[in-house]
Amino acid sequence: MRILAVDPGSKRIGLAISDPTGTIATPLTVLPHSARLADAAAVAELAMANKASLIVIGQSLDDEGQPTFEGRRAGRFAEAIRSQTGIPVVFWDESFTTQEAQAARIAMGVSRKNRQGHLDSLAAAILLQSYLDDHPHANP
Repeated sequence: MRILAVDPGSKRIGLAISDPTGTIATPLTVLPHSARLADAAAVAELAMANKASLIVIGQSLDDEGQPTFEGRRAGRFAEAIRSQTGIPVVFWDESFTTQEAQAARIAMGVSRKNRQGHLDSLAAAILLQSYLDDHPHANP
């Protein structure tokens, strides 16, 4: 069962995909943000092209577990995706995924110069791996 993860941002949307067994997450691509419905259509198309049976949307939460401003934006984006596809869409807490992506680049020994750039698809992969690790029953 392949799962597509979406790390929505105001400028870019990071995407990651699981392997067919739903065990390992891999960065997929980064889409530039244009408009909610166009972005949702692009995500739905990628989900179908990659035979995803679930879409996991990163949602930021505050200290009380409530969606932040960006988390509410992710909620509206999820609704737009649901309107584009019949693939189930769920939320997963995306807190600290960007920081973890930065730390991963450092741990991999990537030079400071080459660490510049977007972390969106790596952050989506970290988000997805967290989901996969917490939901082993989702794997066949």
